[in-house]
Amino acid sequence: MSGDHLSIVDNGAAAMAAEQRPTGVPELVARRRRRRGAVWAVRLAAVVVWLVGWQLTATYWIDPFYYSKPTAILDRLVGWFSRGTAFGSIWTQIAVTLEEAVLGFAIGALAGVVLGIVLGRARFLADVAAPFIKAANAVPRIVLASLFIIWFGLGMSSKVATAMVLVFFAVFFNAFQGAREVDRNLVDNARILGASRIAVLRSIVVPSATSWIFASLHSAFGFALIGAVVGEFTGADKGLGLLINNAQGTFDSAGIYAGMIVVTVLALVAEWLISTAEKRLLRWRPPSAGTAAQT
Repeated sequence: MSGDHLSIVDNGAAAMAAEQRPTGVPELVARRRRRRGAVWAVRLAAVVVWLVGWQLTATYWIDPFYYSKPTAILDRLVGWFSRGTAFGSIWTQIAVTLEEAVLGFAIGALAGVVLGIVLGRARFLADVAAPFIKAANAVPRIVLASLFIIWFGLGMSSKVATAMVLVFFAVFFNAFQGAREVDRNLVDNARILGASRIAVLRSIVVPSATSWIFASLHSAFGFALIGAVVGEFTGADKGLGLLINNAQGTFDSAGIYAGMIVVTVLALVAEWLISTAEKRLLRWRPPSAGTAAQT
């Protein structure tokens, strides 16, 4: 009798769990959708209020010659993408700046990751190199851009070098810290099991530092774009920085804003691509407490 009673209770509990499980998942999905919709609604509302306020202010209270206004910026963007710029097709300018930024990003990120992890695991070398790295990081980037123009000329090499320097330091310090924060117990256990230094580096240090590295990559491509634009602003014959520099020289505030918008859109697209790659490469990582709280 008691066994029958227990089986009935177990079956009832299983049935209740089965009924609750499918209802919980749709509720969670609906909650996420509502939250995402609310976030985007607030974002759009903020942008609309800002643009309308700017338009009204530039029309009735401030001089649009200096501050421009959204309609003038939109006209400049439409003109660039439909008729081209004074220096050729807008797509050519975007392609040149993107190529410089991507090359600088790739070289700077690779150098920053390799040197950061190596110095993060070699304390003696890190102590030797520390003052030189700090001194190099303290040099103003605009000064380096001017030097690169003298060294490499007005071509693409000087812009790639400027972008590479900005990306390198952003990635290096995160990779260095990530290599330092590796769980010591994991390393000791691997050494006890006979793992070599290279094996420890490949199977423990690099995966553990991946989160730190990706955290720096999110902002690093923005730095690469800044480096490319600053290099073009200093001296170039093509690129978005040239358009912005030309707009400044002709007191075309709408052209400056238009160039800024194009650069911003490129940075946001790159950020989305890096976030997508991070989600795919870090699927093995359990969700953090902050991520779980947001859902």
